[in-house]
Amino acid sequence: MSKIFWITPLFALLAVSLWFAGTTWSHFDGADFEIPFYGYMAIGGGVLMSLLVGGGLMALVFYSSRHGYDDLSGGDGGNSDAPKSDAATSDLPKA
Repeated sequence: MSKIFWITPLFALLAVSLWFAGTTWSHFDGADFEIPFYGYMAIGGGVLMSLLVGGGLMALVFYSSRHGYDDLSGGDGGNSDAPKSDAATSDLPKA
């Protein structure tokens, strides 16, 4: 039952997005509106940079996961039986 509360608004948002895109496309279809060459270059550069940033961030996620950098912070909290590191508590004053 809880999935329907997530799926229904997402499909409604998709429908509104498609309606807006179609309305905008048909509005500019008959107009003398043309994107200049530098506009296409800007769009292509934005897409390329977005892909590079996304790929770089994903590479950092995989690198930190594979090399154990996530273990110092407790990772995703899935393994509660793991021994605690003394490095995290070495700076705390002794009681």
